[in-house]
Amino acid sequence: MNSACVSEWIETLRPGTVRDLFECLPDLMYFAKDSHLRLMAGNRAFVHHCGFKNESELIGKTDHEIFPPQMAEKFAQDDRQILESGKAMNDMVELFPNEIGMPGWYTTDKIPLFTRSGEIAGLCGLVRTYQVEGDEQLKSVTESLMKNFAKKNSMNTIAKNTGISVRQMERRFQEVYKTTPIQYVMRLRILRACEMLTTSHQLVTSIALEVGFYDHSAFSRKFSALMGESPRAYRQRYQRKELSRVIPR
Repeated sequence: MNSACVSEWIETLRPGTVRDLFECLPDLMYFAKDSHLRLMAGNRAFVHHCGFKNESELIGKTDHEIFPPQMAEKFAQDDRQILESGKAMNDMVELFPNEIGMPGWYTTDKIPLFTRSGEIAGLCGLVRTYQVEGDEQLKSVTESLMKNFAKKNSMNTIAKNTGISVRQMERRFQEVYKTTPIQYVMRLRILRACEMLTTSHQLVTSIALEVGFYDHSAFSRKFSALMGESPRAYRQRYQRKELSRVIPR
C-alpha cells in the first residue's frame, strides 16, 4: 500500500478515534498542545492528575497555570526546543506532580505535530510513572530524600540507613535520574520555595529556613542560579502576572 492510499484511508476515519486508545492504557497520561503551548487535549488520566474533572476545563490552559513554577518553566523550555527543532524528545526522566501534588519521578516522551503542509502545529506527549525495576535500595533513597528534603540529613546518614555506601548511592542515582542526590534535594527545595513565594506572604528569610537553607544569602544564591532571578524578583514577577489577570485592560 503506497502513502497516497494510506492518506486516503486516514481521511475516512472519524476524528479522534485513534486517541480513544489512550483512555484504555493504564498509568499512561496523554496530552497535546498547540504552537502557543496551550493544552488542546488530554486523556482522563492526565486531566484528573492535573486536578480537573473533565477535559473541557483543561483546554486553553498553559503549564504555568497548572504546575509549580519551576516545573512549568522546565516543561515550557523542552516544548519550545521541540517546536524550534521539529525533533522529538524521548525518555526524559523528570519531576512531575504525583496524585497528591508532590514531585515524583516520571518518564516523558514528546513529539512535534505537523500540519499537512509540513508546518509545526504543536506537540503531544506521553507521561508515565518512572519505575526503578528491582532496585529497592534506590527507591528507599528517593523516598527518603523526598520526605526529608528540608531537613539537614547528610548523605552519609541516608546511605547508611539504606545499607549502601555513599559512592554507590550517588552512582546509582546518577545513572537512573541523570542527576545527583544533592542536586535533587536542591531542586525539591527550590520547587517548594517557588510555591511559597507565589502563594504566601512569608518573608523570604522565613521561606529559606523552612525549605532547608541555613540563611537568606545561601538560599538567594542557589535560587538565582536555578531560576535565573532572585527570590524577590521572582515573587514580584508572579504577583504582577496574577494582578494582570484580575484587572481588565
